Amino acid sequence: MKKIFCLNAISKFGTDMLTEDYQLVDEMKDADGVLVRSAAMHEMEFPESLKAIARAGAGVNNIPLDECAKKGIVVFNTPGANANGVKELVIAGMLLASRDVVGGIEWCQSIKEDPNIAKAVEKGKKAFAGCEIKGKKLGVIGLGAIGAEVANAAASLGMEVYGYDPFISVNGAWGLSRNVKHITSVDTIYQECDYITVHVPLLDTTRGMINKTTIDQMKKGVVVLNFARDLLVNDDDMAVALNEGKVHKYVTDFPNPKSANMAGAIVIPHLGASTEESEDNCAMMAVQEMMDYLENGNIKNSVNYPNCSMGVCHAASRVAVLHMNVPNMIGQITGTVASGNVNISDMTNKSRDQYAYTMLDLEKPAGDEIIGKLKAIDGVLGVRVIQ
Repeated sequence: MKKIFCLNAISKFGTDMLTEDYQLVDEMKDADGVLVRSAAMHEMEFPESLKAIARAGAGVNNIPLDECAKKGIVVFNTPGANANGVKELVIAGMLLASRDVVGGIEWCQSIKEDPNIAKAVEKGKKAFAGCEIKGKKLGVIGLGAIGAEVANAAASLGMEVYGYDPFISVNGAWGLSRNVKHITSVDTIYQECDYITVHVPLLDTTRGMINKTTIDQMKKGVVVLNFARDLLVNDDDMAVALNEGKVHKYVTDFPNPKSANMAGAIVIPHLGASTEESEDNCAMMAVQEMMDYLENGNIKNSVNYPNCSMGVCHAASRVAVLHMNVPNMIGQITGTVASGNVNISDMTNKSRDQYAYTMLDLEKPAGDEIIGKLKAIDGVLGVRVIQ
């Protein structure tokens, strides 16, 4: 019986997928897997039994990824599961920035006791007039699951869409509308677009990528949207640009003490994936990933180990080894198995930066002695006998 602990409330659409081989437990002690959404895990102590953490969402800054990797704990996320929910809010953000709907609503509330409100509205509504997004240029930086959905939706609304992503996958490219113009230099987006939306991960190379230097390239009156990560935008530089009128509106899904006090910013309380559908989809994907790993050893959508799959296990035994990505590791692993007179019928090895993963299908079960020797290899972080 595999034990699963939910650190946050997880949609029943996900937990109901767990079979009779799984048990939901009330504490992390002795758990094989943890399902989590936003709970902070950096200060937590993990039990030796823990093999996997699945984040029902895309961001994993609440999880100590490297510490988990060193302990042989595979961390999963659910990219794309909430893409439609975020896409819809990005489109809404563009509309809110183009037409002062929020200001108009607040004004109507302020005069709701006026018996002549209908006449007052007809006289005063011009203060909240805006523009349409059809025919305007939208630049999408990052064409992953969410960025591609935004680009396609905007193109269908009649916008002229420019897309930039030097690392776009083949499948990602196939999924883009033919009306999206693939741009090879992000500077083109900064210089030519009326709206710019960012959909990239937070890395050292992307931190503060929207700053004075890039804003200076933009058209006067540009609208900037950030539904990806808070720190992609330099708040101080954005505040100056809003005050000077260089940026017309800054739409962000990440309130902080600076963004919440920016004149000209539309600050949304992190609602991008806050839909029933997104939460259900994330939960289902997280549970599927965890079950496939615990039952077959397959890794899909990990953020600290390489993706690696050998399908459903039909061998007499399958052994999975989590280890450092160093020379001669595969030789040591296969040599150890061979020393026990066990034949390897199939195997695969994948690496990701300093960590690697090896799966071996064996013609007969590996005994405790072989497993013990595998665990004793310098650089091996964990060994699992799948069956």
